[in-house]
Amino acid sequence: MSRLSPQEVLRRLFDVAVASVKPERLLDHLPPPPRGRTVVVGAGKAAAEMARILENAWPGELSGVVATRYGHAAPTRRIEVLEASHPVPDEAGCAAARRILDAVGGLTADDLVICLLSGGGSALLSLPADGISLADKQEVSRQLLACGAGIDEMNAVRKHLSAIKGGRLALACAPARLVTLAISDVVGDDPAVIASGPTVADPTTYADARAVIAKYGLALPPAVRAHLAAEPDETPKPGDARLAHAEYRLIAAPQQALRAAEAEARRLGYDVLLLGDSIEGEAREVAKVHAGIARQIALRDAPVARPALILSGGETTVTLRGKGRGGRNSEFLLALAIALNGLLGAYALAADTDGIDGSEDNAGAWIAPDTLARAAALGLRAQDSLADNDGYGFFAALDDLLITGPTHTNVNDFRAILLL
Repeated sequence: MSRLSPQEVLRRLFDVAVASVKPERLLDHLPPPPRGRTVVVGAGKAAAEMARILENAWPGELSGVVATRYGHAAPTRRIEVLEASHPVPDEAGCAAARRILDAVGGLTADDLVICLLSGGGSALLSLPADGISLADKQEVSRQLLACGAGIDEMNAVRKHLSAIKGGRLALACAPARLVTLAISDVVGDDPAVIASGPTVADPTTYADARAVIAKYGLALPPAVRAHLAAEPDETPKPGDARLAHAEYRLIAAPQQALRAAEAEARRLGYDVLLLGDSIEGEAREVAKVHAGIARQIALRDAPVARPALILSGGETTVTLRGKGRGGRNSEFLLALAIALNGLLGAYALAADTDGIDGSEDNAGAWIAPDTLARAAALGLRAQDSLADNDGYGFFAALDDLLITGPTHTNVNDFRAILLL
């Protein structure tokens, strides 16, 4: 049994998980150099670091441009790194998308395009379709983020409002060979969902996008509503011969990170219950389920025996009801603390593997058996903070935020509950 404190164990597991899915994994998946030019493009929170690693290893001529989130740049010499806004797109993202399309224009069958994709790429490749303004896309993005829509639903809409997503970048690269190297941040590792699938076929349709809008009752800008109704240019679908030049290679995924953490936990002497990398739903509801499992282990030593660890990944959602600050992981932990209600021996960490929980400066936060008591001593009621979606404010007051800075990878959420 480890002599580390519970917080030290949880942090070690998070670090091991992140280290297992670093961009260096792309070195095992590089294609051979072409007869002609090599152009690198891409987008995502890990795109700049992926570009740095690639250009250091590439044996020949290289050029290109990638887009990443503000603060996530990495030093490169031949590949230009542009920064833009995430999760709500901005003009810098539009400019980056235009530059990427320009970079792949006019290529031949002797040329190679390497596309580097990771989570966040959808917002960073924010070039609107003809007739739609950036302000229109920003408004749709805000509504989608606030309504609790899943990432697949958001991307179905984004693809049909875009000039580059949903396979359109792949069409622009033809006839050059296209190899996409991707880090998955989505449940199921579906290439069509990662960064809204700019280099693969899109199985969704305009009708699917309209169904998402209707499901959540979104109030669309007139130009967006008109575009979705007109269906001017459907995205390329599976089997489309125009994508025959495109290849997709997944270099890192959420399950790898969880397996690495599981192995380390077992080495430290913990029995592990791995719930998988596909957990979805409202963060506060997912927390209740995790709390129920934790109580079963604490009371019955089943389905695993203490000292035990519950591990899970995936991507929860938050329906905004209040005006507080925080992301889905701090919301999960706030609800978990309430549900556990000071359960002795229960400690937890939840964090986003990219180092940013939502739009704040923290990766996530911690809870312990005394979390609610310490909050009460400061005049804080966890129930009030949860009602206001203010997980960030709650854990900041307790000095229990986990702040890592950008990790330069992104395989979704990491949740770990220790039971001693």
